[in-house]
Amino acid sequence: MMNAEVYRGISAFVDARKKDCYYRSRMRPKQLRQFQRFFQSIVRKMRWLVPGIGIKRWVVVILAGTTMLGVGFAFILLDLYRTAPQTWWLPVIKFVSLQFILDRTIRALIFGSIGIAITVIGIIGLNRALLRPFMRPGKNIIDTVAEFRRRDKGPRIVVIGGGTGLSSILRGLKEYSRNITAVVTVADDGGSSGEIRKNIGILPPGDIRNCLAALSNDEELITQLFQYRFAASAGLNGHSLGNLLISALTEITGSFEEAIAETAKVLAVQGQVLPSTLKNVTLVADVQLPDKNVEVVIKGESKIGKIGGKVRRVWLEPGNPASFPPTVQAILNADLIIIGPGSLYTSIIANLLVPDLVDAIKASKAYKFYICNVASERGETDGYSCEDHVKMIEKHAGSHLVDLVICNHRYEGVLPADVSWVKVNEEENQHPIYQADLLDVDNPWRHDSNKVAKTVMDLYFERTGPLSSRDDISSL
Repeated sequence: MMNAEVYRGISAFVDARKKDCYYRSRMRPKQLRQFQRFFQSIVRKMRWLVPGIGIKRWVVVILAGTTMLGVGFAFILLDLYRTAPQTWWLPVIKFVSLQFILDRTIRALIFGSIGIAITVIGIIGLNRALLRPFMRPGKNIIDTVAEFRRRDKGPRIVVIGGGTGLSSILRGLKEYSRNITAVVTVADDGGSSGEIRKNIGILPPGDIRNCLAALSNDEELITQLFQYRFAASAGLNGHSLGNLLISALTEITGSFEEAIAETAKVLAVQGQVLPSTLKNVTLVADVQLPDKNVEVVIKGESKIGKIGGKVRRVWLEPGNPASFPPTVQAILNADLIIIGPGSLYTSIIANLLVPDLVDAIKASKAYKFYICNVASERGETDGYSCEDHVKMIEKHAGSHLVDLVICNHRYEGVLPADVSWVKVNEEENQHPIYQADLLDVDNPWRHDSNKVAKTVMDLYFERTGPLSSRDDISSL
């Protein structure tokens, strides 16, 4: 009882103060916030009409079809209105058609505005319903569609290499384009790939597996599962699940390239991964032994770096293998060809030993960049400079293969033993070189995928602008 009396006393006091809390001036900030939220929601809806998403053309088509449908219905309604006898529903039609508004222009604007609003709401609802199964949590539908369209219109990029270097750059490049082709060597004979190649008789799937994982649209649980490697104690000899999956698909489909394509579908890969050749080739090297003036022939990609000598030259056995036709076609159609990063002899040059591949690179009108390694590789490129890398590529594949060499110029961090920085020797420089910070701070002997991708795409877009030409490269 006491509480009720106190409540009435407080209410009387507020009323006696002329309800200051309800004054219009006190409500303006709240109304302003409501208006701002309403305006922001309208702006978000209008983002569907920004250039590049590909929505406006279909909105126009839907509006045109709706307009034609409305005109047809209007003719029927007009004829019914003029010829129908006086019935109870005729006043209803007059009211619905806004006959009480004499100005026909105003009526047309009202109906047109309502029609456009309903059509837009329907289109947005339809898009959400159709795209919801493909949406990632926390991603806005408009941003998702705009990002997809932007990448879908990206340049056609071919990256040639292998190992961790190739998969690293692919992770960065897929943020700029969906039209990426990774070309990998099939000369790997070590680890899980070597065991599968030896026991099952298919091409080594290791580098292909890494590239598929790097280009996957969702590098979370499925990709981690794809990269999962069984322990040797499990009876699977340390094989990765991805290698086993590709091997199984090869036997099911009867085709190694078809197995790659099916695996790419499972991982929702943005782009494609192609082998340089489908031939069962072996990488062979002439290696000068350390502290001795003796050269030995080493057979097998996995054994070349273990000798610790100086590699003189490498070749494939059998020689001059036929290239994979889709790979050649991708190179000829490319807008940008990137060679590297990766192991110089066992990943990069191993691809360039396929003659048709080199001929296609030279014939292609694409811009050609070579990304030099950040650090030397023990047993392959000890003490090499940036120019030494390019010279060995030209020794095996011919001169004038690339338009620009991209090299790291940041030398910070602790490198493993017997590993040194790959630097530019200005005195020996005979090629156009662009230097930038490409270093991965956490692993200074590797490239940072985002830095490399941004540098490469900035250089490409700089050269494909309206006032650029291929001669601009020589001015660097």
